[in-house]
Amino acid sequence: MKAFMDENFLLQTKTAQDLYHQHAAKMPIIDYHCHLVPEHIAKDRKFDNLGQIWLEGDHYKWRAMRANGVEERFCTGNASDWEKFEQWAATVPYTMRNPLYHWTHLELQTAFGVNKILNPSTAKEIYDECTAKLRTPEYSARGLMRKFNVKVVCTTDDPVDTLEHHLALKKEGFDIKILPTWRPDKAMMVENPTNYCSYIEQLAKVSGVKISKYADLITALRKRHDFFAEVGCKLSDHGIEEFYAEDYTQTEIDTIFNKVCGGAALTKEEILKFKSAMLFEFAVMDWEKGWTQQFHYGCIRNNSTRLFNKLGPDTGFDSIGDFTVAQSLSKFLNRLDMQNKLTKTVLYNLNPRDNYLIGTMIGNFQDGSVAGKMQFGSGWWFMDQQIGMINQMNALSTMGLLSRFVGMLTDSRSFLSYPRHEYFRRILCNLIGNDVENGEIPASEMEFVGQMVENICYNNAKEFFRFE
Repeated sequence: MKAFMDENFLLQTKTAQDLYHQHAAKMPIIDYHCHLVPEHIAKDRKFDNLGQIWLEGDHYKWRAMRANGVEERFCTGNASDWEKFEQWAATVPYTMRNPLYHWTHLELQTAFGVNKILNPSTAKEIYDECTAKLRTPEYSARGLMRKFNVKVVCTTDDPVDTLEHHLALKKEGFDIKILPTWRPDKAMMVENPTNYCSYIEQLAKVSGVKISKYADLITALRKRHDFFAEVGCKLSDHGIEEFYAEDYTQTEIDTIFNKVCGGAALTKEEILKFKSAMLFEFAVMDWEKGWTQQFHYGCIRNNSTRLFNKLGPDTGFDSIGDFTVAQSLSKFLNRLDMQNKLTKTVLYNLNPRDNYLIGTMIGNFQDGSVAGKMQFGSGWWFMDQQIGMINQMNALSTMGLLSRFVGMLTDSRSFLSYPRHEYFRRILCNLIGNDVENGEIPASEMEFVGQMVENICYNNAKEFFRFE
């Protein structure tokens, strides 16, 4: 019987162990998509205790706690940090075979050097030990980033954001690159006219552009896009249910914009046409600057209306959707490609049924201009676990080039989530190591294989996104 999560955790063969320890483990981290709060980095946030850093904003843990019968006050409510942690510790044993069980103990091991199993009997001891460390300078927000050898972080930012904290970090010369990512989802959320008009007012104010027609909207967004570029932005990101590629005329889009800004509700057809026009405009802006565009698609959000009304978004009530996307995705990419305006692209699917769809779709638009120009993004959200990552890499390997993959990201709001990179790297090395042991990859090519592992872990992302 193997020891639980020892140094060869998930590494089933000698080759896998060598690939991880000699190649993957030493590579720095580029976290090119996350939801960290830039202010926490700029002000080097200090954490009061383990409950605060672990449970604040973590809807993964909240979902598990609710499923285990824990009351909401211990998730998002006003219970103390210790009370919330105590309930989490009581839930952890029930998360066996859920990735949370591995993530929890990996974070304890790598961040705090704690090798104990978290359960009700060890909760207080672990809480006190980790809390004591969190109150030292080495465990501040920046300290944790340095501990995990992070080189680049890309946050997720709205066009109306001031980016003041990114600017402060840049001026200070902070040794880790903290770059913004352009996330313009709200600029196309026309389903609610009241909310949309309020957003347009914010955009007009921050851009200095009076927005009275659609052309003004694009001018304002371009000004903000330019500003993001000045601050160091190199990526955009779009959180969409599906891809939008309806046929439309400029007159139609002008009319739709005037209608929604007049407070009138749009038809489904009008909404889809407007989003199609906006998604195209955003893609062209990215192409002009040589940015990479990312698309996270396939989530059906805020499923519980009752709890959404009570707790708001991003609190753990989202799930995998079953949107049919092949034709619209192909049409969207082809529309750009026909005009030679298709920039580097990363596609993340939430429904695993789309793995081979994405694996083949990206091959349609690889044009030799950039190695791996079209990327199949790493296992995302509900697929950010062992089986999900294996399935994603198998589909990419079968239909494309795993060797050109830009690798893992945290997609997290927590400074303790960097071990997800380690989790991914162990799974990657085990996958490749097994192929070598099985005679499916030649053992004589281990120098290339080792370099490939290092590239997937770090070098590919650095080169692809142009993080000098």
